[in-house]
This record gives sequence, C-alpha cells and structure tokens, in this order.
Amino acid sequence: MPMQDALLRLRYRYWPDHLLGEILSKRWTETAIPVIVLLIITVLLSRAIPGFLSVGGLADTGRQAGEIGFIVLGMALVVIVGGIDLSVGSMFALCDFCALFCLNVLGWPVPAVIVATLVCGAALGAVNGLLIGYLRLRAFITTLITLIIYRSAYDLLLFDYSNKIAAAFPDFPSWDFLGGGVVAGVPSVVLVYIVVAIFGHVFLTRLRPGWHVTAIGGSRRSAYNSGIPVRRTIALCYTASGVMTSIGALFFAARLGTVGGDVGVGLEVTVLTATVLGGISLGGGKGSVAKALVGTLIVLFVINGLTTLSVSGGVNRMVLAGVLLVAATIDIRWLKNRNRIISKVYVSPTYHALAPAASTAPGSGPFAQNDKLRGVTLIGLGRIEAPEDVILDRHDNLFAGSRHGDIMRFKAPDYQEMEVWAHIGGQPLGMAFDRKDNLYVCIGGMGLYRITPDRKVEKVTDETNRSLYSVNDDSRLRLADDLDIADDGRIFFSEATVRYEMDEWPVDGLEARGNGRIICYDPNTNTTRTVLRGLKFPNGICIASDGQSILFAETFGCCIKRYWFDGPKSGTVETVIDNLPGYPDNINLASDGNYWLAMVGMRSPALDLAWKMPGFRLRMGKRVPIDEWLFPNINTGCVIKFNERGEVLESYWDLRGVNHPMITSMREHRGYLYLGGIANNRIGRYKLEGADPGFVQYDRRWGKSK
Repeated sequence: MPMQDALLRLRYRYWPDHLLGEILSKRWTETAIPVIVLLIITVLLSRAIPGFLSVGGLADTGRQAGEIGFIVLGMALVVIVGGIDLSVGSMFALCDFCALFCLNVLGWPVPAVIVATLVCGAALGAVNGLLIGYLRLRAFITTLITLIIYRSAYDLLLFDYSNKIAAAFPDFPSWDFLGGGVVAGVPSVVLVYIVVAIFGHVFLTRLRPGWHVTAIGGSRRSAYNSGIPVRRTIALCYTASGVMTSIGALFFAARLGTVGGDVGVGLEVTVLTATVLGGISLGGGKGSVAKALVGTLIVLFVINGLTTLSVSGGVNRMVLAGVLLVAATIDIRWLKNRNRIISKVYVSPTYHALAPAASTAPGSGPFAQNDKLRGVTLIGLGRIEAPEDVILDRHDNLFAGSRHGDIMRFKAPDYQEMEVWAHIGGQPLGMAFDRKDNLYVCIGGMGLYRITPDRKVEKVTDETNRSLYSVNDDSRLRLADDLDIADDGRIFFSEATVRYEMDEWPVDGLEARGNGRIICYDPNTNTTRTVLRGLKFPNGICIASDGQSILFAETFGCCIKRYWFDGPKSGTVETVIDNLPGYPDNINLASDGNYWLAMVGMRSPALDLAWKMPGFRLRMGKRVPIDEWLFPNINTGCVIKFNERGEVLESYWDLRGVNHPMITSMREHRGYLYLGGIANNRIGRYKLEGADPGFVQYDRRWGKSK
C-alpha cells in the first residue's frame, strides 16, 4: 500500500494533466492559433506559387494589406465595442470618389483632398454611430441599410462624374508618393499603417477610452452602471471606423485612381472575414491590433494565392464567404460553450494523502470537544454579513469586513454603534494594522489594499512576478487571503490559489494540487514577489516570535508550517503541526506568547479517502452538481491554541453551532477573544479566563502602549 501511494503521488504530481486546460483558457492562444494558420498558409502558397514571397510580391501584398488593414482596424474597433459594420464597402467607394473628385475635378491640393476625404469618412461613420449609439438601433440591420444607401449614392455620383474624373490626370508628386512611394524599400502605406497600428495598440491596452471600449463590448449594462458613457463611446467607434475606411480609400485612390462600379463591392465580407479569422470575437469585448493584422494577412494571402492560381473572382468571394461562415460558427459555438469545454479539461485533481487526524473525542486530549464557546456574546447580529476577519485598533474599536465590500467599525466600549469605515468594493479577508495606523486588507479578487487613518482607500498591489515555467498566468492576484507585517514593514500574505477565483474555492479543494503561494510586498522598494509556491490553499499568516519567520496554515493540507524569510535558515520550511482534525484558517498572537488558530471546519473520513482517489474526484466534478460534491464539514468549527513546537495547548468548541457554526478568525484583545466567520452574520466575543487584560495585539507587535 505505501508503494501504491508513492506511485500515485508521483503520477499525479508530475504528470501535467492540467496543461491543456491552462492553454485553452489563456488569451495568448487566441492569437497564437491565427498566427499558426498564417504560417501554414504562407508555407503552402510559397511552395505552390513560384516567387510568392519575392520582394516585389511582398511589396504588392504590403500595399494591399495596408489599404485593407486600415478598414480591418476600424471593423475590429466596432466589433470589440459589441457591434458590426456592413457598410464599410460602400463607405470605401464613396471616400474613394470623394478623394478623386476633389483632386481631379475640383483641383484641390493634396492636403485639402486628404482632409476632405477624412471628413467624408467621419461623416459617413457618424451616421451609423448616431443611429446605433444614440438611437440604439440594431447594428446589423442599420449598417445593412446604410450599405444600400451609400452604394446607391455612389452609383448616382458615378453616373454624373465618372467621365470628368477619368479625363483629368493631375500631376502631384505627393499624391503619387501616397500611391506608390517607398521609404527604404517599405511602401508608404505600410509605414502609415505601422504608426496607426501602434497607436491603436496603445489606445486599446493603455488608455482609459480603450478600456471603455472593451468594457462596453464585454457587458454594455455593466459598463453603463459603472458610469462609462456607453452611447457616446459606441458612436465614436463607428465614426472612427469611417475615418479608418477613408484612410484606406485614400491610398487606394492614389494607387489606382479609379472609380469603377465594382469598387468596394464585397469588401465587407473580406474585412469581416479578416476580423474573425484574426481571433476578434463577434461577441464583443475581446480583440487587439495584432489579431486584426494577422487576420488581414491571412485573407490577403488566400485572395492573392487564389488569384495567382487563376481562380475566378466569383470563386474567391465564395471561398471567403465560406471561410467567414466557418469562422463565425466556431467563434459563436466556442463563445457559448467555452466554460463547459474548459471545465472538462481544466480541472485536474491530484493524489493527496493527509496525515491521520488527531482525535477530538471527549477526554482524548487537547483537541477534545467541549462547549466553551456556548457562552459567546454577539456583536452586530444581523447587521453585518461575512466578517471573515476581525481586528481591533489601539483605541479598542473593532473592525470587520462585509461581503458588500465594506470595512465596518464597531465603536468601543460596547460595540453597539456600527458605521461603514471604508468602502472597498470586494470581499475583505485578512487584515492587519501597521505602525502608522494604516489598515492593510486582503481583498478577494482584487489584491492587497490599504486604508489610511483618514479613511482613504489605496491599492497596494494586485500583481506579482510571473513564474517563467508556468503556463498559467499567475501574475494577477486572484485570491489574496491573510497577511501579517514584519518589523521592517514587509508584508507577507497568502494567495490561496493562482488558478481559481474566490467563488471557485471548492474547485481548488477538488484538485488539491498545490495552487497556492506566499507573497511578500516590500514597501521600501514597492515590489511584490512570490517567496513560496506549491501550497495547498495557504491561508492564515502570522509573524513568529523570532521576527525572521512566519507561521502559515495550509487549509487543504490540514497543517501548520513555518517559513524563514530571514536569518541563517532563510528559505527553509518546516512542518509545525501535520495532523489537525480540521481545516485551519487564520493565525494570530496570544497574550502568553503562543498562537490562536481558527478551524473553519472538521475533516471527514469520506473526504480524506476521496483525496486519495483523483479519478473519483474528477468524475464527481464532471457528473455531479457542485452543491452535491463531497465538502469539508464547515458547520462545526473551533479555536485552538498552540505553541511554536507544535504542541496544542487547548481548544474551544461550539458544538451546537448556535453562536458560531463557522470560525475563520479570532483576535485576543484585553482578555477577550473576538471571533469572525465568513458564513456568519455576527461577531463573537468570548471572555478568556486568566488572560492578560492589558494585552493589545497592536501594541505588542509594535512596542507601543495606549
């Protein structure tokens, strides 16, 4: 049996079953796949067509890519914001006509022609923006109608002025440079495209208006509720699409100088195909300049390749339409079923064997069940929800988090008066005061925050260094849990899991893979780094008495460990307690130099056995609703006191669960033990017999007196 356990442990620890799920769930693959498709198409066409990748061929492709690429960028912006624009082909034709009419018929100088064409494109796009953004008409039907209207206007203008435009051949070197000029062998249109593409990338990824575009595409209602000007932003996106289309038309007009009846016909299919093939989702909220560029190149290579192979234009358009249909189908089906697909391959339980649990039977030892917490007095009953951690300041005021995103303060001495001390917005978890009375708070899904004495909320850090060997992007803090502050100001805090969000913590327990870590934030250098990885839901953190190490709890490991961050044993870890009968949560100092530990729930033989059966847990996760999974028993909790040698000194239980069915934290303060619970609607206060009535954790840590 030990040999079998060892083999299972080796198999599930080092065999990367979860990599496929990691890959499918990451955004970088949404760009990598189109790039791979582009490379495959390039290789196939270069072998089938001699000279396909010649300098001249690439230059011609670059000019076409630039002209169409501008329109694709505009379409991408519209799709990201959650819309679609079918009128780009007709707008392209009108802008092409505008440029040649102003140049050949009116005789305007080139700068004036450029301005007029851009204004024409902006006006045409603004019509779509007004109808869709402000009047809230359907994008598909609206742009389909404007496509018809714009095309009809172009046909009428073409009938009246085509001969005049064709008869004039003005000689403007600057106009010729737009159409066929090169700089160091690079076509002028490519250079302009590069500049616009760089700006577009910065706009979408670094500027607030670009974030607004993505937010609106992700959820229009949520963006509106967040104060984003949704209608104006949508209208401006359609206007920008018109401007981008006019830029492409300018270069097209300068290169060919034609206003034929087929200009822009079917262009919307080409542009939309390039947009979708690049990986920009038709559902909105996702997209980038790089994806737009890759999609443009794929479409152009396919069109040019088929043309070189003497395939007729009709077949070309049929191929593009077919590709668009397939790509759109895949995109829509993937968008609809993405979570279901990923859930089947992402969750990867591993072998997890726990040490035998210590007995809690009456009379069995320090863990023996009792009813000491039966006499707990209640604070804020029914007025606070989910106080995961509690803490007191030097003035005896009591602070606790609320699931509504608030830090609540109960005023001393009777704690009857309650107020919102600060609003953060996320679920407050672990808390700690520093020397300057700043309250540091771990916020689930947000990171580490600080509340100054004047109630100002400040973000401290929400990301850390990414591990180079991890497929999973573990730089963003998903579940910052508990923290403590060292004498030099460094803040050590736990992140329970790098793979799941706060509401998905049961899935991390199902895996038991060791997805958690300990992180250090150094205010002296304003840096955040990971100091310890591979932990099974690390939770409570407490600076040890030597000031060079921390005690931390692994909830799903049912153990307490010690990590040295300074001194001769720096970087080493040792187990303090490994046979806890329940799941440990927060750790805090006791007045006698020992430590308090909250036990959020008790172990069960069924779950202990299931943790040795990863295949069983995998099937359970796939076939059974989450509310019917095997769960830790979180209806019964307790508080224990232990020392640094791992000796459990005493325990406190509430067996009936009347006052505190779940205990996630406790603080000793002036002879009382204050209890918190993330599933509770109250805070408990328990009178400790024989405790130091002058003990204030804040003062003990920082050497101050009240």
